[in-house]
Amino acid sequence: MFKKILRFIWKAMLWFFAISLFLVVLFKFVPVPFTPLMVIRSIEQKMDGKPMILSHDWVPLEDISPNLQKAVIASEDQHFLSHHGFDFNALEKAYENNQKGKKIKGGSTISQQTAKNVFLWPGRSYIRKAFEAYFTVLIELIWGKERIMEVYLNSIEMGDGVYGAQEASRVWYRKDAANLNRREAAGIAAILPNPRKFKATNSSSYINRRKNAIERQMRYIGKIEY
Repeated sequence: MFKKILRFIWKAMLWFFAISLFLVVLFKFVPVPFTPLMVIRSIEQKMDGKPMILSHDWVPLEDISPNLQKAVIASEDQHFLSHHGFDFNALEKAYENNQKGKKIKGGSTISQQTAKNVFLWPGRSYIRKAFEAYFTVLIELIWGKERIMEVYLNSIEMGDGVYGAQEASRVWYRKDAANLNRREAAGIAAILPNPRKFKATNSSSYINRRKNAIERQMRYIGKIEY
């Protein structure tokens, strides 16, 4: 019985590694059609008796304004272009802040967020974080920074039922993602901590302060070269 269990576990691990590698290689070339979070949000809307809203329109990275790319780097992961998937200094600071009882901060990089959004479910368990680290290493090795940014900006939640830069630009500013100016890009980046609560337009004073801070940080980011 023990040998059968070990054999089952070994086969399950092999299948997991094979399937996960296949998906990572596939999504290096193919747009991600939907994410687990999109499915979860749709189910939540249905269970709450609300209309199922899922707005998602994939566009290539060259059709997304460099302003938005700079804005998410400034707000979410300032060392995105230089780290290899993990910002250990940010993780250490997050741990120290959490130990002091301050507001919990994850210290997750854009690479980690992309791995979580595309392949995993929301949550804070150690098991999910372990899977997140595994997929982060894979996409860093196989996709590279440019593809990670492209998938990130096309997949993340940017409003209630709104996913990706193109739909967010249309919903919040009535324009394509390619035409976002600096302030508009900062507005979208500013709501990412909780895009179902915050608004990129007609924003609260808190979000307006975040916009200002992001705009200031964007000035220190030169031309993005992947």
